Amino acid sequence: MASLFAYLFSLVLTEGSLTSMEGVFSLSSSLDTGYRQMYNLQFEEAHRTFQSWSQTHSQDPMGPTSDGAAYLFAEFDRLGVLQSELFVDNEKFKERHRAQPDPAAKRAFDDTLTKSDQLADAILQSSGRDSNTLLAKVLNLGLRADYLALIEKRNLASLGYIKAAGVLADELLGIDPTCYDAYLAVGVENYMLGINPAPVRWLLRLYGAKTDKELGIKNLRLTAEKGRYLLSYARLLLAVAALRDKDRDQAKQLLAGLTREFPNNRLYKRELARLE
Repeated sequence: MASLFAYLFSLVLTEGSLTSMEGVFSLSSSLDTGYRQMYNLQFEEAHRTFQSWSQTHSQDPMGPTSDGAAYLFAEFDRLGVLQSELFVDNEKFKERHRAQPDPAAKRAFDDTLTKSDQLADAILQSSGRDSNTLLAKVLNLGLRADYLALIEKRNLASLGYIKAAGVLADELLGIDPTCYDAYLAVGVENYMLGINPAPVRWLLRLYGAKTDKELGIKNLRLTAEKGRYLLSYARLLLAVAALRDKDRDQAKQLLAGLTREFPNNRLYKRELARLE
């Protein structure tokens, strides 16, 4: 899910060679409800919502994709992966300990994404321009990259997923530029790689990476303002970006909005308390 953000932090900070938005979710479907539950750290409820959706929409790959996202975010919460101090302080991020994943959660995570890919591939064989299916594939790639990078610290192993996700996100936006969740994938790549020194950016471009920081922020804002499933996640990423740019007021505004919208989320409260 998202998530390409976490992987790119890992790539930029750990590989030796490469060195007020108040969006409101539409409650038009139970998938939207499930994502709200997930961001509110109500993981059991989110799983029930996503699995119920999958039963009534058995051919929709977004059901198992979303269930996989809930498994990943539950592990992130259990392991304390998304604390901003890790991402703002480069040294802390590089020296972080490898997490101890839950084997059962890992199996469930892999199984849901495999099922989603199977459903998506079957649809794309007959209709290669289905935006919902392409979004599921983009999210699956990002989720796998995040698990490899942030939980298993296998940064190079996640590189293939991140490249494939970027290509697919561009394809999806070419078909449907209003699929605002897809801009997160493009925005994170541009922002995180764009903050590197000029010689590093030049090297990254040789590998096909996009390194325009300002364009990255613009794309993240599109998701934070108009996204559907990833709207709240994009707002968290923008808060971290603001902290890296030492814009504490913007970070506080974003985190205060997230705290109001998701009162059960300890992460948002903790991050806001640090700023206050």
